[in-house]
Amino acid sequence: MASACGGRCAAASRMFAGGSAAPVDSTTVIVTAGDPTPAPASSAGSSGKAPLSGVVTVPPASVETPGASASATAVPVPAKTVIAASATPAFGSTDIAPSAPVTVTVPQGSITDFALTNPDGKKVEGKLSADNRTWTLGEVLGYGKVYTAAGTVTAADGSTTPISGTFTTVSPTSRVSTRISPGDGEVVGVAAPVIVKFSVKPGDRALVQKSLVITTTPAVEGSWGWVQHDDGQWAADWRPKDYWPANTVVHVEANTYGVDFGGGNWGGDDLTSDFTIGRNQVVKADVNSHELVVYQAGVVVATYDASYGKGTNEDQTTRSGIHVVSEKFQDKLMSNPKYGYENLLEHWAVRISANGEFIHANPNTVSQQGNTNVSNGCVNLSSEHAEAYFNSAIYGDPVEVTGTDVPLSAKDGDIFDWSVPYNVWQSLSAS
Repeated sequence: MASACGGRCAAASRMFAGGSAAPVDSTTVIVTAGDPTPAPASSAGSSGKAPLSGVVTVPPASVETPGASASATAVPVPAKTVIAASATPAFGSTDIAPSAPVTVTVPQGSITDFALTNPDGKKVEGKLSADNRTWTLGEVLGYGKVYTAAGTVTAADGSTTPISGTFTTVSPTSRVSTRISPGDGEVVGVAAPVIVKFSVKPGDRALVQKSLVITTTPAVEGSWGWVQHDDGQWAADWRPKDYWPANTVVHVEANTYGVDFGGGNWGGDDLTSDFTIGRNQVVKADVNSHELVVYQAGVVVATYDASYGKGTNEDQTTRSGIHVVSEKFQDKLMSNPKYGYENLLEHWAVRISANGEFIHANPNTVSQQGNTNVSNGCVNLSSEHAEAYFNSAIYGDPVEVTGTDVPLSAKDGDIFDWSVPYNVWQSLSAS
């Protein structure tokens, strides 16, 4: 009759004096994670099954001393305690996210000599709990690799059970690229948002947002908000509730490696940026005052005569709202065929919105500057004043325009973050 142990144990017989053979059970049960469920140590025909993981104690058998009579005293064989390890995710799992938590656990006893190795045989980082019953992965795994677990479970009585199994990580269809603005080492104005752009639209924004970290010195209140920028890419923008304090040090982390963006797209390399907020410079531009006033740390440092949009229609109205300096050009060709000019060379141009609004020199409107608004939406200054302002401005400076009935909005792109009330901005966060 076949053994009930399914190939893992066998009945043994010994020859006794007189040439007779007497059957003696000598059974070993090993339960390892990932093995098919073994039958228990029992006589043939038993239908019981041992658990895939847990503790099994194999009862002792009695062995008669060879050559002795049937009435001789039996010698007990010590019991073997078998403790199986379990894993989360289960051993044998495939398509695991490299950033997913991995643990190996035993219900009692202790884990000894355990290692998880990559295909090259290199151990990955991990840590045993204080009671030696749980091993926890301590690093992000690689894409498309098979990792092998091997170790031993030692019971209180000294019995040992091997640990074996594998985990296979996902192979991405494509890897998502990430960009952070401002970049390393930059010094920016007090209205500069943090912009983390992705090459694909995330399927689960909350999952991706969890991988983003902002650290500031001093601490600054702020919120993430998801927006689509002018280049079509989706981004998580972070802006403070109020303007940044001057000289704030900012550290940004996009820990997106191993993060599922959906559709077979997974995060590429992690990225960081360290930048600094510069001096506090705020421009106040009341179109009805015909002046542009520059403040630093709340103190007026310059007042320039200006001419704003004539306001005869929406196209020719300078938008009211908090604009943000995004670019500077000593020389800039400007075109607006609808209003009769193309490739017109202007000087000392500071872009304050992606809708075409600049603060720039216009010698042709000097006589109107300070008294009349005649532009098609830009802010006109004299050449002298435009150059002075140009030299004082940096990326991220706020320009607060007031006095018109056309508000700055998302359709004016690209940095419209400050046109959204803070409580509404918070609602754009994914968590």
